[in-house]
Amino acid sequence: MVGSPGREALKRCVPELRERFEIHACVANAENLAGGFGLTVSTVEEAFAAGVDFLTSGNHVWDKRDYRDHLASSHRILRPANYPDEAPGHGYGLLECDGRSVGIVNVMGRVFMPDTDDPFRVARRLVEDLRQTTPIIVVDVHAEATSEKIALAYYLQGLASVVFGTHTHVQTADERILEGGTAFITDVGMTGPSDSVIGMDKKIVLERFLLGTGERFAVAKTPGRQFCGMVVNVDPETGRAIGIHRIFLRYD
Repeated sequence: MVGSPGREALKRCVPELRERFEIHACVANAENLAGGFGLTVSTVEEAFAAGVDFLTSGNHVWDKRDYRDHLASSHRILRPANYPDEAPGHGYGLLECDGRSVGIVNVMGRVFMPDTDDPFRVARRLVEDLRQTTPIIVVDVHAEATSEKIALAYYLQGLASVVFGTHTHVQTADERILEGGTAFITDVGMTGPSDSVIGMDKKIVLERFLLGTGERFAVAKTPGRQFCGMVVNVDPETGRAIGIHRIFLRYD
């Protein structure tokens, strides 16, 4: 979700999709929620009011310094679990919905990304721990390299119910259910301004590429909007995914 356009698309699409697909739990990545960089109290409240139940994040979670204290106190917002333990916030959590517990884990890749602990071993340990409480586990892998995200999904197959990739802002068309019942997509895509370069004003981005100069990136304010996501059906008794449906909506 990128900036105010992403929040607008969220308000328009999430309630309708929740009703259409009878969705029990909605998880979204929020690291670009506030002006394209980080989170604020008000933008997080907007996301929850729109129908999102739980928020994950990534490397931009630290961009709004004032929000770091809220990370430490919130149990509905995650930062990547493979940051140092001393970093504010939590890397995993439980979402209670309709009498069921859903375990949620957030890790960040290391290829072309900031230095962090090993996402493979951290994710595996947390997923195995959460499975002592619930068979339904959702993992957000925030990473640049498609190979790293795919490899992590295979490493968690049969243990996690859902593994979805974030960070590149471009939805991939490779949704599938892996052996063992793990639903996977390499990148779930971006919700925000469609007439943009991954959510940012294309004029500013082009100046950066062509001239090596340019202003600080800013969220595109053009009219078009897009909503990206997926719906996964999970057997609540076994935690195995039994259906996956990719969603890409675009409107003016």
